[in-house]
Amino acid sequence: MERVTLRIPKQQIEEVEQMVETGEFPNRSEAIRSAVREMLNEQETTGEQGRRERNKRSWAKV
Repeated sequence: MERVTLRIPKQQIEEVEQMVETGEFPNRSEAIRSAVREMLNEQETTGEQGRRERNKRSWAKV
């Protein structure tokens, strides 16, 4: 497994922490891995239309 360093707005990381605290995920890393898997699966299933729509997603913007 590779280590990746990223910057996340404080509000978003607090929301991730809340999911960890409530037991939805065992830790922040797993929550973020889950989000990446979901994004990749969505891209895989939506094809070209998904690539065009990706620029419109608010969760993909910083």
